[in-house]
Formats: sequence, structure tokens, C-alpha cells
Amino acid sequence: MAAESIFDATGIEARYREIREIYLSDNRPWVIGYSGGKDSTCTLQMVWTALSALPVEQRQKRIYVISSDTLVETPVIVRYIDVTLARIAAAAAEQGLPIETKKVTPNVDRSFWVNLIGRGYPAPSRRFRWCTERLKIEPANDFIKGRVAEFGEVIMVLGVRSSESATRAQVMSFHRIEGSPLSRHSSLLNAFVYGPIEAFSTDDVWTYLLQNPSPWGNDNRDLVAMYRNAQAGECPLVVDKTTPSCGNSRFGCWVCTVVERDRSMEAMIDSGEDWLEPLLEFRDLLAETQTPEKKRLYREFRRRSGHVAFIKGTDTPVPGPYTLDFCKSLLARLLDAQVRVQREAPPGDDTLLIHDAELHEVRRIWRSERGDWADSVPQIVRDALGRDLDWVMEDTVTFTADDRRLLDEVCVDRSVPTELVIRLLDIERAAHGLKRRHAVHTRIEELFRQEWRGLDAVLAERLSGRSVEEVAAADLEDDEEPELPLLEPRTGAAG
Repeated sequence: MAAESIFDATGIEARYREIREIYLSDNRPWVIGYSGGKDSTCTLQMVWTALSALPVEQRQKRIYVISSDTLVETPVIVRYIDVTLARIAAAAAEQGLPIETKKVTPNVDRSFWVNLIGRGYPAPSRRFRWCTERLKIEPANDFIKGRVAEFGEVIMVLGVRSSESATRAQVMSFHRIEGSPLSRHSSLLNAFVYGPIEAFSTDDVWTYLLQNPSPWGNDNRDLVAMYRNAQAGECPLVVDKTTPSCGNSRFGCWVCTVVERDRSMEAMIDSGEDWLEPLLEFRDLLAETQTPEKKRLYREFRRRSGHVAFIKGTDTPVPGPYTLDFCKSLLARLLDAQVRVQREAPPGDDTLLIHDAELHEVRRIWRSERGDWADSVPQIVRDALGRDLDWVMEDTVTFTADDRRLLDEVCVDRSVPTELVIRLLDIERAAHGLKRRHAVHTRIEELFRQEWRGLDAVLAERLSGRSVEEVAAADLEDDEEPELPLLEPRTGAAG
């Protein structure tokens, strides 16, 4: 829609009127997605202005303004959103609007660092973008499902625009309710979508923001400056897989390796935010691990399932998770970056790159799933931060680094894979005191089905002409990275 049809004498008032009519038409609460960018700011500001014209007694229906924090957002954006959410809450209370703000975050076991450093997931790529659903879609949808459980139905008010995403426009059109400005949500039951600025162009959005002051006290010119400094586009609140993901130049996660270069971060540093340099260095390190010829330096040749798969027609294994040693190096470098950032950050900025709860979960995964008998996390944290966390003391049988060295000597002497014995002992330790041991036996059987030989032995067998059937990449586990359409798996017993 052209700008003159939106900003003529009646265009904006007609939109305000539509917002009020939808708000008053039922008791379904509204959930407004706020990302801090231009589109979501324009949407929230229009809703705020429209409802402010209603008598106080008609402003009864609850409105939730939610912002998704992946816990790896650029610190500058986190600070801006935190300040803005506080202003929104204060201004809403003062002006008598039933608005409640909420920042949603991923569960600790789904967080970026727990998956990447804890489980060894490789840095996200275009082929394996494991982060979006865990960090963005799930937290927002969990909040929405909670409101559906509480109220029966909800209306999601999103700053989506047809001109911004053809796919999103097509989906909204497909789910449009006849004779209504609402659409059914593409995947969430009893959730409906309303897009007040669906027909706006980018120029329309900026025109509205610059002609209408922020009702919660922000200066929209600061938003313009932030976009200019970052040379960025908005990273929207993602609530399903049709929502446009962040483009090549965007506000968003500072660890993003889906893009070739983080031009947004580079521009912020060039504009004076040089305290962010450690973040860019760490992000570039993660990007380097995606270089094909370097993957073998950082990653296991076995998949997370414990099996080996080969790229079809080659003797090259499909790389698995990061090695535990490399994950230890990543954790140390991340904490070092955190110390540097906190030392150089503007006054009052207490940026945390990784939270204590994540460190506890990484430690648990390394101890229980990756054979870290040395219990490395506390020492890495102590060396980097000069302090200890309130670490959980295990009251079950525990093994130490000295035990690992002794076991390694014994296993080498008997030509038995040390890692296999470690995993067997860990299974037994986890089952200590249980009366029913069926599950233990099942886990032991699964363990023996995995490949425990070294890569040289696996390759030697492969080159001898003993091959196995091909399977489609879709048969891999959900959390594994398909490299090519067809793979040749090699599954073998230890020995």
C-alpha cells in the first residue's frame, strides 16, 4: 500500500479504530511481540495510542508485551530492550493501560552454550540452524501456550509486514479468517494473529515513528541512530518457522555464524563500541570451525549417536560434535572474553556472556555424558574468573583425573577403548542403588552397538570392500548435521 493512502487524513485514524474494535470485540488477551526494532516498536506504539483513546473502564483486557532474549543477544540491544521494557511497564501503570511486560528466555538445557559447549553442537550454519527453534520459537510459544491454557484463546499482535516477507504474507493469507483481519496461527492451537502494520512499507514505518513521539518516553530518533550505527535490519520475534529469520545485516545474536560476516557488530565497533571486540573475535573463531578443511581439527569423526557416517562416494566421515578438548578451550576463551568485555564496557553494564546456571549444566553434561572425570568446569571457571561457584557435590561414586590416567594405561595395555569403559562405568554409577536394572542393560546394549574403534580401523575396513547400505540424511538424529543428501553409515561394535 502506498504511503499516501496510509498517512492521508483518515488512514491512520481508520487503523486506530480497527485496533479498538478488535480489542473490544471479545475477552481474548493480547500478546504483542516486541523485539526492540522498528516494526515491533511501530506496532506497539499504534496499539498504545489507539487504546489510550478508550475510557479507562473499557481498558480491561490484559495485554502482554513479550520480548525474546536468546541469552546471546548483542549487549547493546539487550541494554536497549531492558531499559525500554522498564519504561513501558512504568508508563502503562501511570497512564492506566493494562499492559504487562515479560522477557522470555530459553530453558537452561536448551540454551546456546549448553548445546554448543556442553553437548558439542557445531556452530549453526545454513544447513544446520539448530538455534532458532531452541532459542526463539520455543520460549515465545511456551509463554503463548501458557496464556492459552489460562484464557482459552489469545490474539498475537505482531509487527509483520507483507513487503518484508513474501512467505509470511502467503501464510497469513492462507490462514486468514474470512471477513476478519485476524488469521489463525499456523501451528499453535487457539492462537490468532493480528498484524496492524501488515500493509506498511519500510518508509511508512519510519514516517510513523518520526512523526509520532513514543508514548513510553523513548526517543525514536535514538532507534534511527542505532539502525544507522549497526547498518542493521530488525531481527523479529520468531514464533514459527515461517517468520523471517535475521538477514545478512541485522540486530540479533552476537554468536550468529549463519551469516558470513557480522556486519552489524563490525559497524557498532567502528562507530565507537570497541568494547565489543572480544565478542567479534569469539564469533569469528566459531565461524572458522565451519571451514571444511578444518572441521577434523575440532570435531569427532563419530556422530552424537556414536556411529560413523561417510559422505556418499567418499572416504570422508561426516563430522560429529566438537571434541571435549575443544569444548574446554571454547569455555576458557568465552570466560576470558567475558572478563575483557566487563572490564571495558560502559559504566553500569554488567554483561554476562554465559550464566552460572549454564555453567552448572555444562558441568553436569560433561560429567554424565562425555566422560569428564577430571571435572574440568570448576577449574576453568576458577582460572578465568578467580572465584568458585556453589558447585554441587556428588554423593555417588566419583572418579578423578588420576583414575582416568590409570584406566587409560590399563585399557591401552589390553587394547580396549578407554572411552567405552568410561561410559560403561558411568552407566553403572548412574544406576547405583536401583532395584530394577532392565534400563541399565538396555543402555549397555546400545553402547556396544556404537562404533568404538579409531578412525584408521574404520577406514581400513571400508577400504577392504566391506560396505553397508546407504540411508537418506533424514534418517540421522534431529540434532545432527546432514552434509549431503545421501550418507553411508558405518555402525560397528567395539573391538
